[in-house]
Amino acid sequence: MQQGLLILPIVVPVIFWAAYHYHKDRHLPEPPGNLLLCFLLGIAAAALSKAMYLGLEPLGLRIDAVGIAQEDGLALFAYAMLAIGPIEELAKLLPFLLVVLRFRAFDEPLDGIIYASFIALGYAAVENYHYLDFLTGLESAARGFAGPVIHILFASIWAHWITRAWLRKDPITRPAVLGFLIAAGLHGLYDFLVLRHPVAALPVAAAMIVGIWIWRLRLMHRLHEDAVRNSER
Repeated sequence: MQQGLLILPIVVPVIFWAAYHYHKDRHLPEPPGNLLLCFLLGIAAAALSKAMYLGLEPLGLRIDAVGIAQEDGLALFAYAMLAIGPIEELAKLLPFLLVVLRFRAFDEPLDGIIYASFIALGYAAVENYHYLDFLTGLESAARGFAGPVIHILFASIWAHWITRAWLRKDPITRPAVLGFLIAAGLHGLYDFLVLRHPVAALPVAAAMIVGIWIWRLRLMHRLHEDAVRNSER
């Protein structure tokens, strides 16, 4: 019973964000089995991410980002931009490319954002689980809701570009690489800001997240409206 209460800061936000995205995809909802698979792929992506971080150790490139945050800003920036952002976005991107694009139900522009968001949700759930021992109950609850947002937003960038090309039957290499680089760069910059100056940089980091959220919200609304209009023709 007590163990169940301890993981509520993870379970409740997962249910909340899953329901939110399922509602946003209400015109042609994706099969629940596909969404569950994407969530599980996100969990696998978290394991892949950890393996990639561990792979930096033999090269002498794995550092304690929190520890170096107050000592060497340049080193932290390089690590955030060249390791944190690329590793975590690549870990989420790979299952999207290898599995999600093969779904039969992957047939409209909004689908890419929805599926990528569930991958990001699974990834964030694992990440939040690892933080439970280091946070208070209130902090865990706050991170439980906020953590998925970060991963969902960055994943939506490459997901949209790839989906647009895929459905047009255009080559996806260029949009995949470009979307990945933008998402990884923004992800790395965000982590640099919150690790280097967790209080002073909060307004800047928050403004970045709000800006991407507004872009994504407007994009999802437009894609939904387009899908409704197309179905009425």
